[in-house]
Amino acid sequence: MKLLTGLVFFSLVLGVRGWFSFLGEAAGGAWDMWRAYSDMREANYINADKYFHARGNYDAAQRGPGGVWAAEKISDAREGIQKLMGHGAEDSLADQAANEWGRSGKDPNHFRPAGLPDKY
Repeated sequence: MKLLTGLVFFSLVLGVRGWFSFLGEAAGGAWDMWRAYSDMREANYINADKYFHARGNYDAAQRGPGGVWAAEKISDAREGIQKLMGHGAEDSLADQAANEWGRSGKDPNHFRPAGLPDKY
């Protein structure tokens, strides 16, 4: 009986630790998404939005499953809001493709426009 109680207790502790890890990754991923958005606004560079979409999702995904989850939820919400505001469906699909590209671990520089300052 003590062994069973011990196993249940330790699995609960490990499960809680996993949730704390997930939440930390999600918070960090949300921060990565915010930083990419802020950089995009600061850069104000023509045709750079797909790069910043991919970079934000890439950075968030590097944190782990929580970061991937946060990036997906934030990206979907952002695109949903833009649809409601009447932005084009084609642009939304292209943004989502860049989001998925970054979340899957592919190099965001694939979308980097020529001449974008190295700061970004």
